[in-house]
Amino acid sequence: MACLLSLGMQAQSVFRFAQLTDLHLSPNNPNPTEDLLRSVAQINATDNIDFVLVTGDITEEGDRASMEKVKSCLDLLKVKYYMALGNHETKWSDSGCTAFGEIFGSERFEFEHKGFLFLGFNSGPLMRMAYGHVVPQDIRWMTERMEQAGKDKPVILVSHYPMKEGDVDNWYEVTDAVRPFNVRLFIGGHYHADQVHRYDGIPGVLMRSNLRDKDNKQGYGIYEITSDSIKVFTQRIGEPAKQWASFSLTEEYYDHQGKAEKYPDFSVNQEYAKAKEQWVVQTGAGIYCSPAVENDQVFVGDDLGSLTAYALKNGKKLWSFVSGKRIVGTPAVSQGIVVFGSADRTIYGLNAADGSLRWKVNAAEPVLGAVTIHEGIAYVGASDKTFRAIDIQTGKVVWIYDQVKGYIETKPLIADNKVIFSAWDNTLYALDKATGKEIWKWTGGLTRMHFSPAAVWPVASNGKVFIADPQRAMTAIDLQNGETIWRTFRSQVRETIGLSEDGERVYSKTMNDSIVCYSTLTNTPEQVWASNVGFGYEHAPSMPQEKDGVMYGSTKEGLLFALEAKTGKIIWKHKIGNSLINTVVPLNGREVLFTATSGEVGLIRMKK
Repeated sequence: MACLLSLGMQAQSVFRFAQLTDLHLSPNNPNPTEDLLRSVAQINATDNIDFVLVTGDITEEGDRASMEKVKSCLDLLKVKYYMALGNHETKWSDSGCTAFGEIFGSERFEFEHKGFLFLGFNSGPLMRMAYGHVVPQDIRWMTERMEQAGKDKPVILVSHYPMKEGDVDNWYEVTDAVRPFNVRLFIGGHYHADQVHRYDGIPGVLMRSNLRDKDNKQGYGIYEITSDSIKVFTQRIGEPAKQWASFSLTEEYYDHQGKAEKYPDFSVNQEYAKAKEQWVVQTGAGIYCSPAVENDQVFVGDDLGSLTAYALKNGKKLWSFVSGKRIVGTPAVSQGIVVFGSADRTIYGLNAADGSLRWKVNAAEPVLGAVTIHEGIAYVGASDKTFRAIDIQTGKVVWIYDQVKGYIETKPLIADNKVIFSAWDNTLYALDKATGKEIWKWTGGLTRMHFSPAAVWPVASNGKVFIADPQRAMTAIDLQNGETIWRTFRSQVRETIGLSEDGERVYSKTMNDSIVCYSTLTNTPEQVWASNVGFGYEHAPSMPQEKDGVMYGSTKEGLLFALEAKTGKIIWKHKIGNSLINTVVPLNGREVLFTATSGEVGLIRMKK
């Protein structure tokens, strides 16, 4: 392969391209826009730049207006540019990441230039705080494109995250999938620094941010492809470009027949051997919502926009309904009707028996909120800053509340004739369940959008609403008036809360190893127990759930666990994969349903 590549490249002329990354444009800060415009101007003034790669975190808050501003700046380039998403476009996105494709044409790109194939893809995480993740359909797409181009074709792969442990949870799946091909380089950003890496032997480059550095200088990358090498430069505004890395186009850096240098450790499954996978379905698409269950059916939405019903007994696919865009929010089912929102700006009601459409309600923006059904009414929030109550039998909108200031992704809580939910605007809202009239709002003094209690599913007991927010505080709020009763940073929890069946305890995950349990009975924070589950660093918003005296939980690295609810004693742990397990659905004290961002739906059973 090396000889063929060398001979082929001798016939090609040298070419150069630029890389812009980590732009972080914000509606509240003019500096990043100025930084980008200065870089665009210098790229336009530089000879022989054939195109520009833009490798993610183009905005600070993932909002459409900022992305449109980025596009207006990049459209000033005299050469073509190609875009990849960053985590700021995928984690915080009022469109469920659909605005990026609408504005820039696609969520991934492919093109050939002077004998090289360039493939750009999303490395997540999508909507849920976790490590980066490359979804199954994107891995398939990459390998299909490289297969079509031929295994001798030199390839440059472009994403935001580095493809390594601690950054992308399924790095090994990516490197194993692409290593049979002639991958010459991964290009990314994220770290805001010039770095060279090896991803299971495959060379990788991370480029500095375009933002002004400590010397008040903006900068970007330049790559020069010659007949035998790739040379990497940093270009600071007003200075000569400085080369800091180079890669051979004739040397083989990795074994094309080899495997990843390291894989996740699944030994915990032998340690707790009684926890067994009764069935697992690999759907082939990313999944960001929890399953919903009624009778003998399980309902799951996915990244490709499908709402699918599976048999609870064995996971057999029963039917599938395809919406227009990805499904992010967890569906709900009651009285034989499944209700879910889609990023195609629609709320759907389906017949649970066969998936046929009963009704739909249009929204002005994507519907990312999880659904709660109570007494025949579905409650769901959307990104049009509107919260709706819908009759599940007829699809009639009973009432709307349109005073929300941010987008909604949470699962609403019904308590004491109130509907309680949060949004990405620092605010927890309480509305009258019957009329939608606002009763109270809580902000807790939060001022940053990123600190909003918007991913947590609130719970209530003993006159209090409990939340945990990204500022790492567990909080109890008066259910009647929205006043803070207590707020503690003691346990460093993040975006997870769960309620015991008897209503006397709340559970939350800390950011390192432990589950903590607090009393709901007291007006000061009183810890009941803490249990070291040993899951390591953790920040995924998957809620603890109790059933029949067992508290179930899950992590961003594919671990499910079960604890004694009253003591925190570990009953079992089981590792499914290495990607985020969404909030699980316990069936009883021995069985629990799960979905994973890597595309699995399954049932775990603890054997007697």
